[in-house]
Amino acid sequence: MASIGSEQAPRSVWRSSWCIASLAYWRSSWRLSSSVPWGEEINSAVARGYALFADGSDSSLVRRLAGAAFIIRVASAAIAFISQILLARWMGSFEFGVYIYAWTWVLLIGGMADLGLASAAQRLIPEYTEHKKFALLRGFLSGSRWMALVISSLVAGAGAIAVRLLSPHIDPATIVPLYLSCPMVAMFALWQVLGGIARSYNWVNLGLSPVYVLRQLMLLVLMGLAYAFGLPTDAVTATIVGVITLLSVGVGQLVILNRRLAGVVESGPRAYEPRAWLAVSAPIFVVEAFYLLLSYSDVIVLQQFRPANEVAIYYATVKTLALVAFIYYSVAQTIAHKFAEYHVTGERQRLAAFVKQSVRLTFWPSLAAIVFLLVFGRPLLRLYGPDFVSGYYLMFIIAIGLLARASVGPAERLLNMLGERRSCALVYGASFALDLVLCVVLIPRIGLAGAAVASSVALVFESACLFAVAKYRLGFHCFVFGGPKDT
Repeated sequence: MASIGSEQAPRSVWRSSWCIASLAYWRSSWRLSSSVPWGEEINSAVARGYALFADGSDSSLVRRLAGAAFIIRVASAAIAFISQILLARWMGSFEFGVYIYAWTWVLLIGGMADLGLASAAQRLIPEYTEHKKFALLRGFLSGSRWMALVISSLVAGAGAIAVRLLSPHIDPATIVPLYLSCPMVAMFALWQVLGGIARSYNWVNLGLSPVYVLRQLMLLVLMGLAYAFGLPTDAVTATIVGVITLLSVGVGQLVILNRRLAGVVESGPRAYEPRAWLAVSAPIFVVEAFYLLLSYSDVIVLQQFRPANEVAIYYATVKTLALVAFIYYSVAQTIAHKFAEYHVTGERQRLAAFVKQSVRLTFWPSLAAIVFLLVFGRPLLRLYGPDFVSGYYLMFIIAIGLLARASVGPAERLLNMLGERRSCALVYGASFALDLVLCVVLIPRIGLAGAAVASSVALVFESACLFAVAKYRLGFHCFVFGGPKDT
């Protein structure tokens, strides 16, 4: 049974973190003579840079894992940015807005339809491995997928029924895309569980690349072919292409994951504890449900009060700032299982240092990304089309909330992994309620700015509450400034 600890970095991470290889090359092959001006200083700087990623410590592990995830998410953001620009131009702002509305529902419901099993994997796999409960481990690796598929299929069916019942009351242009989005809900939930399992074994590339990179590339290529051959490039076509791409990459991810698991998990009897799995995942589900509602409620409410072209402008603005959020996701999604591992083994001091490192690794890159995007935001929005530049001012409002979230790092993952799931759910529930109320009150009065203000205020409130819970319930200082000094 292979360890999922920090002693050995996965090969996929090394391949993704090309900077490590570059630094190693400089260190081993290009050491400068001390007689060369500044030679010793350059050699020392290269050595320090190499040690940041390859010294075998927990700090270098989190840099490697988060760095690999960040590279994947940045690649995804770049592809998504290009594809959204092309889709907006090929489809027009109205059809693009309809497509975005349907896809937002997929992200929202699909992100909840696994009932938190994807995140529970990062709690249960380290626990079963540490206590050598291999029968339960094998059972979870198999059973969690089937549970997610059955549950999400029921949710998708309920969604189709809801569209049918509500069709007289919703925009006719959205009905067919919403129907087509229902099967994507089930697929999205299953692929989330596969990604959670992969990340628990530090297989960051396998956990993130299929959905975040390959799917985006396939979507762009297929829509480009439709445009080139004169086929309709409307919301219906884009949603059909979305179904095809999500199914294709998901099947490939499943096949590769099974092969890798066969190499690290010995075959043997399986034991199933679905109630215990749900006992762990249910509170996480509540947290993630409120988190997703908080993330997408502004777009959903905007669609009810504002025309589709304005929704498209707001969405383009938010997605232009997505690089900042990807930094947070890169850290949070790749290290949550390490919080659980240190907690299970009782290594509190090591855990405290790891938490501090994760907060720093979230905040400073996020700050740099925010500054960059605010400086170049106007020309980036202009790429969507001249109408989209009108959303530039929204970036400054939204950036405040993103910076607040980055300042506490993956505090929410820490709370979930250490048993404070109910407190975390309460925080996200209150934040969502605040966001929803502000959206309903402000959007009819000040339009897109109302959605931006509501989102930013809710994020500031959420971050402050997460810091307070981590500080006073667990005794960890989850804020980039202050706290105990390094020892």
